Amino acid sequence: MFTTFTDEMLGLIIVRTNARARRIIMRPQTDGVQVTVPPQTTERQLTDTLNHFRQRLRAQQLEMQKVAEEKGTGSSRIDLDFRLETDLINIALECGTRKDFYLRTEQERTVIVCPPDTDFNAPDRQEWLHRVVERALRLQAERVLPERIRALSQQHNLPFGACRVNVSKGRWGSCSGRKDINLSCYLALLPPHLRDYVMLHELCHTQEMNHGPRFWALLDALTDGKAKALREELKGHRTEIEF
Repeated sequence: MFTTFTDEMLGLIIVRTNARARRIIMRPQTDGVQVTVPPQTTERQLTDTLNHFRQRLRAQQLEMQKVAEEKGTGSSRIDLDFRLETDLINIALECGTRKDFYLRTEQERTVIVCPPDTDFNAPDRQEWLHRVVERALRLQAERVLPERIRALSQQHNLPFGACRVNVSKGRWGSCSGRKDINLSCYLALLPPHLRDYVMLHELCHTQEMNHGPRFWALLDALTDGKAKALREELKGHRTEIEF
């Protein structure tokens, strides 16, 4: 279930019902709030929760707007001007003639072709387009990230098991006890040196599963003594699409 309404202070409120949700969760955006609610949540419960956290949400919005202005970023709107380009990723939108959406792959470029009457202002359309962009990003990442980590693995003699690409927004990567490695598709949006740092980090976990002195000594040896400096630089990036 999906509904929207406008709040005078907080902007556009987008409410989604999630059968697995156990409580009301509110995520501020620069121009609104995304809300996830359990089934059977009443309008009164939603209103009371919104009012209870109103000042905190507004403060978070203002901080996000300040950061966006400092970084020179715009809103998260996806329309025909949208482009997502790095050394590995090339995703764009264009207007087609058909009545349905579809993806077109052109060598190393993915195009999301939209019907001519697409309403890019509709909140539900924007949410759907975000998912489509994420899917396109994952498809492109699956083509390039495993190939790169295999090259690093062979170069440094650090074998691993399987490599899977996911859409994790909380972690750049992880390594299991079986030496299987998971990589977030958002890794493909990082500068090459940080991308390699994350992959080397996970490869080091095939030898040292914790973050003890031996782990950092190994990672330092693979990064010319820059492991902790690269870790600090990585903190300036996020596991999500930055517009």
